[in-house]
Amino acid sequence: MAQFDPHAATETLLAALPAAARLRAVHYTQGGHWLLLWGCLVSIAACVIIARLRLLPRLSRALQARRPKPWLFAFLSVIVFTVADLMFELPWASYAQWAREKGYGLTSQAYGGWLSEQLLAATISALMTGVVFMLIYALMRRSPRRWWVWSGGLAAVVFVVMMILGPTLIEPLFNTYTPAPPGPTRDAVVALAKDAGVPSAKIYVYNGSKQSNRYTANVSGLFGSARVAMSDVMFAKGADIAEVRGVVGHEMGHYKRGHVIVGAIFFSLLALAFLGLGQLAFPVVDGWIKTGATGIADPVGFPTLSLIMAVFGLLATPILASATRLQESDADAFSLRVAHEPTGLATALVKTIEYRADSPSAIEETLFYDHPSVRRRVQRAMDWKAAHLAQAEAQGSADGAASR
Repeated sequence: MAQFDPHAATETLLAALPAAARLRAVHYTQGGHWLLLWGCLVSIAACVIIARLRLLPRLSRALQARRPKPWLFAFLSVIVFTVADLMFELPWASYAQWAREKGYGLTSQAYGGWLSEQLLAATISALMTGVVFMLIYALMRRSPRRWWVWSGGLAAVVFVVMMILGPTLIEPLFNTYTPAPPGPTRDAVVALAKDAGVPSAKIYVYNGSKQSNRYTANVSGLFGSARVAMSDVMFAKGADIAEVRGVVGHEMGHYKRGHVIVGAIFFSLLALAFLGLGQLAFPVVDGWIKTGATGIADPVGFPTLSLIMAVFGLLATPILASATRLQESDADAFSLRVAHEPTGLATALVKTIEYRADSPSAIEETLFYDHPSVRRRVQRAMDWKAAHLAQAEAQGSADGAASR
């Protein structure tokens, strides 16, 4: 019996996608890195334009005669800024999130459908951001020196609440989620859920092809709302039972390993760092863009805070990517331990090469990749397979010797 070579198996699997398609994926991926920079610059420009147009000072003067409550002015200021920002950034978003995806064949959605979803998402985002910063500005007024510490805790609470409410209130606004239909696929997933200790009623299929042609699945929610959802693209692209088990096992890994809770803690620490640095940077940055704010606790200065957030978000990309990458690697390991489908997981991963370059440099992966590279993930799956084949052969030899 020929010995299984994990390196050769990895190369064979990666070669399943034609060289031209892999090169196209490299161009798409590396272009996406540049989009981070350009997107940040667009956000900065929008913040400066809104500040120079004096939209929030005008709002303040318009409301002055009515003597609005501070919380109401904070809420309305954030709403006005968010709407203006959407208008200024819409041309860029139309290119980066729709036209570019369309050009690479990663979406079949019409522009009208994309735009309507963006407007809906923007409405939800504006309301949520308005409420959150209404509370943050209240903390600023109550505790001028320590507000950022309390705001970090607030960020964690908001993150958890949104994770709980997302699957029931927000996600159904964009897609239709239905329990996996009866049949061999559902039976395999239910059996896997039992082995993994995940409620089998939480396995869904959604019409992800409405927005994207990407081969994907996800886990969302927290506590009673948590669920695993598979895009219908998986089945349109011919996912077999082994692939489904490998992918769903990965998503169950996120659920069982508590990655959402870990993410909430990490997010709160990152928010704490941002808000603390924001307090230090605000006077300098606001002096540059001249919002007219009397201080950081004045909502008129929200464009300055947004500009700082944009820059901080760009600089924090390697930190966010690395934290997520560790969780993805852990979920892969869970899938291998529970689903025992190294080949199924690997072949599913190879299908994602259409939109994710499979073999980046170590520096590129560290800086930009929120998942381990496909090559690394497939190699680990094949190494796991080789180790367990050797273990099985050794066990078989031992059993044979004992029976003689």
